[in-house]
Amino acid sequence: MPLFTSRKQEKKVKVTFANGLLFVERDNGKQQVFPLEFFPKLLNATDEEREDWTQTDKGIRFNKIDLDVNF
Repeated sequence: MPLFTSRKQEKKVKVTFANGLLFVERDNGKQQVFPLEFFPKLLNATDEEREDWTQTDKGIRFNKIDLDVNF
C-alpha cells in the first residue's frame, strides 16, 4: 500500500546577483536569469534587503522590500 503525505517537499534554490542580474539556480541545476531592471525595488535594494528572501510555491519572496519573483 503506498504512503501519501500532505507535507510538501521543500525545494532549494540558490539566489545570486552579478552585473545587474538576478540568478536563480534550482536544485536540478537549471538556472534562470532576470535583469534587475525588471524589478526596480530589487535594483535599488541593499545587500541586506536582497539576502532576506524565502522560497514560495511560485518563486521567491524578498521580505524586507515586499517583492515576489515568480518562476
